[in-house]
Amino acid sequence: MTDLFLPLQSLKQGDWFKLICGASFQHLPAVRSLTLAYTLAGADCIDVAADPAVIAAAQSGLQAAKSLARDAQKRGFDYKGNLPFLMVSLNDGEDPHFRKAEFNPHECPTDCPRPCERICPAQAIVFDSIKEDFSGVVSEKCYGCGRCIPICPYSIIYTASYVTTPGAIAPLVMSTGVDAVEIHTQVGRLAEFERLWQAISPWADQLKLLAISCPDGEGMIDYLRALYDRIAPLKGALIWQTDGRPMSGDIGDGTTIAAVKLGQKVLAAKLPGYVQLAGGTNKYTVAKLKAMGLLKEAEGQGAGGRGEKFSPLLPAPCPPSSISGVAYGSYARVLLSPILEQLENKEVSNINMKANVRLEEDEVLLWQAVELAHSLVSQIKSQQEH
Repeated sequence: MTDLFLPLQSLKQGDWFKLICGASFQHLPAVRSLTLAYTLAGADCIDVAADPAVIAAAQSGLQAAKSLARDAQKRGFDYKGNLPFLMVSLNDGEDPHFRKAEFNPHECPTDCPRPCERICPAQAIVFDSIKEDFSGVVSEKCYGCGRCIPICPYSIIYTASYVTTPGAIAPLVMSTGVDAVEIHTQVGRLAEFERLWQAISPWADQLKLLAISCPDGEGMIDYLRALYDRIAPLKGALIWQTDGRPMSGDIGDGTTIAAVKLGQKVLAAKLPGYVQLAGGTNKYTVAKLKAMGLLKEAEGQGAGGRGEKFSPLLPAPCPPSSISGVAYGSYARVLLSPILEQLENKEVSNINMKANVRLEEDEVLLWQAVELAHSLVSQIKSQQEH
């Protein structure tokens, strides 16, 4: 087994872990730090915005992780220097993952209690920020969760959505050497999906994996079957990402129910490809999957364990019999936010000496971040351990 195919092995074993940095999250230091920490913790895939600067930040984090493999092993982590897949997210139409909040801070009354600032999980809303010398939404930090909109007492916050322009973005992104692409779509957008797929298809053979993310809706399964007909045959692996309750995993325990329920629905449809949860995933997701018997059994206890012969040339099971993995977005990011905030504050206090402090330059914060990331990654990885 070569390092190149280790993430695919995780898919086949049913212990695939994907970090979602955010399809519209463009805060480069945070993307780099999240990539570094979760790679050292054993993630199989890092999903980032289709922005060359964001991709470069993630690639920098991947290389930093590789150089720290020996240190990670000395500290008891199982990371051996193999790199997770780097994935970019594209959309074929309007989608909550591809939007950002906006408002004019001058329209906000001075006596407003500013609940938007408190509720923002990305700390993207600031007033009189010393570091940014700015009030409003820090665009690169906002990932479009929309929680600030209904809570604004003056209804002055709105969102600006953006849609991938296939002819422009595909060559730009695909030339960066990414391993995988995820297409966000919705029921009823077959023509839009086809246009985007046509733009990507010249690079399709170089992709190790294609993921299709779709929320629930009437006629969803028929729609997914139609999508499969458009993309088949596919050289790489295929993931159906079931977007249960988008960008909600950090809100509360119950958000994982929607993710699991939609995963069951797609699994029952017996589509060719792997089924991976997203949208509302958190620390309760793996336990829920185990309790419902939706994860593969460990080696020696059933088909699909590590004892099964693995062929990297086999794109996907047909059909899958269990959930192959879990993607974590807002929950995974918020889990590390105290560490990233400390790092950012350190940058402010040291601004006269050094503008940017990289995570690996603070050994204490680095391994605290990896330990936190590992506490989440290990939940699904331990499914295959003895």
